[in-house]
Amino acid sequence: MKKILVLHTGGTIAMAEDSQTGEVSTESTNPLLKVSQSVGLETELIVEDFFYIPSPHITPKHMLALKERILSALSEGIDGVVITHGTDTLEETAYFLDITIGDKIPIVITGAMRSSNEIGSDGLYNFLSAIRVAASDSALNKGTLVVMNDEIHTARYVTKTHTTNVATFRTPTFGPVGLVNKHNVSFYQQLITSHTLDVTTVDARIPIVKAYAGMEGSILDILSESDIDGLVIEALGAGNLPPQTLPAIDNMIASGIPVVLVSRCFNGVAEGVYSYDGGGIQLERKGVLFCNGLNSQKARIKLLVALNANLTKDELTEFMIEQV
Repeated sequence: MKKILVLHTGGTIAMAEDSQTGEVSTESTNPLLKVSQSVGLETELIVEDFFYIPSPHITPKHMLALKERILSALSEGIDGVVITHGTDTLEETAYFLDITIGDKIPIVITGAMRSSNEIGSDGLYNFLSAIRVAASDSALNKGTLVVMNDEIHTARYVTKTHTTNVATFRTPTFGPVGLVNKHNVSFYQQLITSHTLDVTTVDARIPIVKAYAGMEGSILDILSESDIDGLVIEALGAGNLPPQTLPAIDNMIASGIPVVLVSRCFNGVAEGVYSYDGGGIQLERKGVLFCNGLNSQKARIKLLVALNANLTKDELTEFMIEQV
């Protein structure tokens, strides 16, 4: 019998809807605690109400606490971990755990789009599916996974794509790596590269800026004067910026501030293609770091981890552009 550590953190999966007002909020106690010991699966569950907060309240310090608890559980004979989490920041927590823990143990994160007492609530079903995946031998060496709506996604590429739909979690470009069927947990693909960094701190100020037509460098100048440690830019297309931003980019890089670039496009990856002023090739030559395949929120997590891992400049550059 597999021993699964369950860490509840709150979110919609642990909330209820007021029948009179329609407002969804946290109850006095987590309703998942009532079902954790009677799920009917052949697993031993060790259940901890780790946090009980909405996911917009989650910070990197919460993610670090989850990471430390999971690492400590490795010596307790745990076979897998399930984390219930609010969906708004679920992908960031999942990716943080993926690049700081790696594939030491199956880690599965799940949530819900409908609260526990709504018609068609998806929380309990997703929770049971996550337990099945975490207890599956097939989940070994797969890193951190996100299980929602019968699909298994990698933490690296999954993202929330709809504000309310239960099928909100998707993996653009690549698709899910597996499915949860009625009788089986099946994987059809897996990541071919991985790289983890163990960190004990998560201290850094890293804003995200989205590029737009006619963007000037003034907003970047303001940020560089506000004592930031790094910057993530959602660039245009394949990885391009309006030319007016270039002087500010140059100043940041000259000041030792890492500038990381991803695309604002939903699909595809950012790469140096164009050589005009502000084009991706020019940006790469200036020292802008193209973060392959990640969205901006995950690129920020990746840079946060890199900055707290005491890497050299060359090591940080290699880690940021590596496909992990």
